[in-house]
Formats: sequence, C-alpha cells, structure tokens
Amino acid sequence: QVQLVESGGGLVQSGGSLRLSCAASGRAFSSYAMGWFRQGPGKEREFVAGISYNGAVTNYADSVKDRFTISRDNAKNTVYLQMNSLKPEDTAVYYCAGTRTWAIRNYSREYDYWGQGTQVTVSS
Repeated sequence: QVQLVESGGGLVQSGGSLRLSCAASGRAFSSYAMGWFRQGPGKEREFVAGISYNGAVTNYADSVKDRFTISRDNAKNTVYLQMNSLKPEDTAVYYCAGTRTWAIRNYSREYDYWGQGTQVTVSS
C-alpha cells in the first residue's frame, strides 16, 4: 500500500510559479510510474504530467507543455511538479497519483493510488 500526500498549493498571480510536492510512503515507490492530475471547477479530472519509475521518461498535456516540469527523487520518495507562467485556467485541485507499472499512464483509471489533492488558484 502506498500513501500519497501533496503539498505546495496556494494562491498565485498570473505569470507566477508554484512547486508542488508529493511525498509517498512505502518502499515500492521507486518501482511505480507517477502522475499529476487536476480537476478544475465544473470540469473532469485531467492528466497534467507523468514520469516513469526512474525519471527517464516524462509526458505532458499540451496545455502545460513548456510551462510545467515533473521530476522525482526516489531517494526521498517524492515527486514534484514545477509550475511556471501560471494562468487563471490552471486553477484546479491538483492530485498526485501512482500506478503499479514502470511506464507512464495518461488516464486516471489506470492509477492505483491517489493523494487528497492540493488547491492551486491563479488570479488574473
């Protein structure tokens, strides 16, 4: 069993930056691909970024490509999401998720573990 706890959300002005962290429990973390998803008001949960088990491969939604960067530190059991040039449309609850596979998965149904979410609000 893996437990995920996100942190780092908050209120930021348009154009600003935030760094989200996701701390994982359990020794299997380094074997799992990880992802970040978000759910905006009145919207469905959507894929934001994913990273393979060893960090060698990353994948991004088109809407965040070149602005967001996902990374992981397996020694610290932590995955990060660096968000730059934030826009009001990035406002959402951001979720960290883990999947019991080595490769990135893009769909929420393919993930086995979820954090509680952290709110990101971008003001215009």
